[in-house]
Amino acid sequence: MITEIIPQIYDTIGKQIAKPISRKRKHKFIPHFPVERYLSEPLVNKFNDLNELRKFLSRCKYVSDKELFGVEDFWMPPETFEKIMKGDCDDFSIYAWRQLLEMGYDARYVVGLCGKYQEGHAWVTFSKDKKIFILEPLAAHIGMRLPKLSAIRYEPQGSVAWNGKNVSYYIHEKRQIIFPLYKLPWLIAAWLLFWIWWWFKFAGLVCLLPFAIVRKKVRNRLYNGSRR
Repeated sequence: MITEIIPQIYDTIGKQIAKPISRKRKHKFIPHFPVERYLSEPLVNKFNDLNELRKFLSRCKYVSDKELFGVEDFWMPPETFEKIMKGDCDDFSIYAWRQLLEMGYDARYVVGLCGKYQEGHAWVTFSKDKKIFILEPLAAHIGMRLPKLSAIRYEPQGSVAWNGKNVSYYIHEKRQIIFPLYKLPWLIAAWLLFWIWWWFKFAGLVCLLPFAIVRKKVRNRLYNGSRR
């Protein structure tokens, strides 16, 4: 769910602007309600740390705005997402952003491009111990940490920050991937080891699933038989 940003390939700060970017422009960044509305309504869940947030997000389901609301794009208020536990990347990320702010992190909600085909996406960034991290809510089911090379998939275009009183908007520039070549083998090796480990773990859980189902059925039968 979390990966450290490589500064050479990601514009972490951006340039502050006075208002959100128009939907008519390439970088679509206008919420359907004032940003303060997403930050002011009370939430039921209060998380003590990022792991508790991750566990909640891992139980939520990705559903497109078209399927949920019949429209192409809708930024759901976090209190609604909390109740229905489903939405798209905007909804996951707005909720995660709100919870990070509640936990005291300096965090931003970010929109931009992601992945091999550079599709529109939303995520969260936050700072800790003088480092800046990407929090990918849709990867909560994978685990707490993602390999550092994962950050190369993200290209920020716009972001919004909240200091407790005021909202600030930023635009971000595209950066060329330039960093010391000697670091690349280590980053690639760490990325490969992580995903090999994860797939072995996932395969092991899949293999154990039938045994868990059988054990549960046997336990239920024994319990029901003892009650007769």
